[in-house]
Amino acid sequence: MKKFDIKIKVLNEDAVIPKKQHESDAGYDLHSTEQYRLKPNEIYKVKTGIAIEIPKGYAGLVLPRSGLSSKYGVTLINSPGLIDSGYRGELLVPLINHSKIEYEISISERIAQLVIIEAMNVDFKSSTDLDKSDRNEKGFGSTDE
Repeated sequence: MKKFDIKIKVLNEDAVIPKKQHESDAGYDLHSTEQYRLKPNEIYKVKTGIAIEIPKGYAGLVLPRSGLSSKYGVTLINSPGLIDSGYRGELLVPLINHSKIEYEISISERIAQLVIIEAMNVDFKSSTDLDKSDRNEKGFGSTDE
């Protein structure tokens, strides 16, 4: 497993530096710096109070927390969220409440996970046909047939 440093700028006294709950985890928890009552079907961009510098050649994926989504119906509206290496602003987490009751977001609450991935540059080459595969054009549930 590759390991490298990522610069982090703390923007708010309530900010929590992302960390893993277990060494084997892939995701680093992102925390809220504000208290907010998320109404049913509402979308709200929750502030994390941090900005990070992802190295060139890498990207950040913001993913939902399984407990928050499965227990309370609160998840990311754009999952996964993508953080490009050139972005230097505050990390915001756009949560949506799919439940029928309000959800209280607390200061320092774990609201999402951040996973850093390698992002490759590619050149797309125009072609009139593609190599055959065992799947070919089957999609959207074709593996269930």
